[in-house]
Amino acid sequence: MKYNIALIGNPNVGKSTVFNALTGMHQHTGNWPGKTVSLASGIFEYNKNTYEMYDLPGTYSLISHSEEERIARDAIMYDKHDCVVVVCDATCLERNLNLVLQILEITDDVVVCINLLDEAKKKKIDIDFNLLEKKLGVPVVGCTARSKKNLDKLLKKIDEVSTKKVKETPTKIRYKRVIEEGIKELIEVIKPLNKTKIETRFIAIKLLDDNEEIREDLYKFLKIKNRKKIENMVKKIRVKLLDSDIKIDELKDEIVKSIVLKSEEIASSTVTFNNKDYLKRQTKLDKILTSKLTGIPIMLLLLIVVFYITIIGANYPSDLLFDFFSSLEEPLISIFNYLHFPEFLTNVIVLGAYKTLTWVVSVMLPPMAIFFPLFTILEDSGYLPRIAFNLDKCFKKCNACGKQALTMCMGFGCNAVGVTGCRIIDSKRERLIAILTNNFVPCNGRFPTIIAIITMFFVGFSKEANLLKVLFLTGVILLGIFTTLFVSNILSRTILKGEPSSFTLELPPYRKPQYLKVIIRSILDRTLRVLSRAVIVAIPTGIIIYLFANININDTSILLHLSNFLDPFANIIGLDGVILLAFILGFPANEIVVPIIIMSYLSTGVMTDFTSLIELKQLLVNNGWTITTAICTILFSLMHWPCSTTCLTIKKETGSLKWTMLSILIPTVCGFTLCFITKILFSIF
Repeated sequence: MKYNIALIGNPNVGKSTVFNALTGMHQHTGNWPGKTVSLASGIFEYNKNTYEMYDLPGTYSLISHSEEERIARDAIMYDKHDCVVVVCDATCLERNLNLVLQILEITDDVVVCINLLDEAKKKKIDIDFNLLEKKLGVPVVGCTARSKKNLDKLLKKIDEVSTKKVKETPTKIRYKRVIEEGIKELIEVIKPLNKTKIETRFIAIKLLDDNEEIREDLYKFLKIKNRKKIENMVKKIRVKLLDSDIKIDELKDEIVKSIVLKSEEIASSTVTFNNKDYLKRQTKLDKILTSKLTGIPIMLLLLIVVFYITIIGANYPSDLLFDFFSSLEEPLISIFNYLHFPEFLTNVIVLGAYKTLTWVVSVMLPPMAIFFPLFTILEDSGYLPRIAFNLDKCFKKCNACGKQALTMCMGFGCNAVGVTGCRIIDSKRERLIAILTNNFVPCNGRFPTIIAIITMFFVGFSKEANLLKVLFLTGVILLGIFTTLFVSNILSRTILKGEPSSFTLELPPYRKPQYLKVIIRSILDRTLRVLSRAVIVAIPTGIIIYLFANININDTSILLHLSNFLDPFANIIGLDGVILLAFILGFPANEIVVPIIIMSYLSTGVMTDFTSLIELKQLLVNNGWTITTAICTILFSLMHWPCSTTCLTIKKETGSLKWTMLSILIPTVCGFTLCFITKILFSIF
């Protein structure tokens, strides 16, 4: 037999670890049936049965109406599941029980998995599992998913519930007398119409809610055409509630209050804290890392350290990769000649497509392979939510969401990843602000250009200049962050008006990162995914660039014609036609901007690398570069249109060409304006 299992839980309870431990390598990510939401699903076998498990979004509640909560709620309510596994954190069970009790209102087929027993043991927290199981009325299993301890017991309980070997009698929350009476009256009307597995009691509670969307979904799911009798009963009950001083918009608060009180009651009788100071270490750290005085300076220091390691660490592997790929060019040309390929076609493939592709890989792969694991370690250790906490006030003043800080951090690795990360923001308005401004944070693809110019024109070539280089780069990044806040403020007061929404931000406990899993996850899920997108667009771009550089019109290449045409416009903003054209042709991948500039100045027809930055500086100076040109190029690299991969991601996330075009226009206008002002100021002073 095959059974469907839903896996649900609060964020940061180790839900994905449970999912990975049970399903192993039998996982895939696909759209949830009927929705454009990606969910991970996996298969495992137990007791000659096959189980397909769906990893639902982390959520604190099924009552509120954020995107994650809607997806999780709809999956539990409307999808057919033989068992729902609710994962809880053993170190903060009271809060997790809120979700458990809400799910027990919907379905009886529940297994509660209390994870992170190892952390509870360290903090000397004891849980009476037998009493907890008795109070909840459903199976409860304690485990440590990361070491796979007690997962066999979890599998057994899932099997028993799915195959109906046990009969559960879940505890139900009791509300105020007048609410209970209303629910009872409504149940009598709905019960004959309910042919689903959803608890009739839960349907009655939701129909009393003043949320039109939920009621419409319920009516459609129950296939109720004649709603008159139900609606009349709902109106009658609401009148009774009003007579008891319970307004309909306060009904949700009453329900939440009852759930919280029940959670407190269960937790207080089943959880024992043998060490009253178990939060002492975390509180001390939070006083330092989230303090008004030290929080932001420490955050900036960590940023400098991460970039220092990324920049210094990426140089050597980048050179090795470049030399390796370059050594293959001659053998490839020989192979094509042996196969009697036309010379021009051979050059287009090898000197155009292959050279551009390998350049992108050489420049992108090493820094991403270093940055993403470092970023994931900060995430795994529990520090990233503290960044959102520290920057929340800044974003709130801009009428934006504090979670935008997290998506901004993701943009340092890749803006496309940052745009995808905007899904964590519940408000559509604030999510659009985060998407439209994500490009102001420079990604790994723009670092090489910015770092090369900083080295050549501002800090010099000595080894001692490395720290100064990183500090200069941090200054450029801070300008990008300031611009993000400034533009977010303008957007929230104009085309995306609105008040900042409140959101739940959990500060998870500090944990020792699982370094091996961090490396694997960051390389497979982030580095290779981003690299594969860049590779797809790099190949056709390489062909186009080679053709532009080698097809002549009136003894002048198309590339030179285009750069000459752009020269007057570029001069206005402190650049030249070659630089502006390089950014335009670098639309598929920012990594190829400098090689195109070198190729255009040297008129080689092939992208060329300079092993010496001293020689490259001399080439740029000979072609009219000044300090003004260098500063304007850095600013334009920081603020111009997103790369093609990011644009495609924005189109996919917003589903709108309008917002995609606006995401291109906003940073471009900012870049042109800032470069123009810089050019004018340097001309005067």
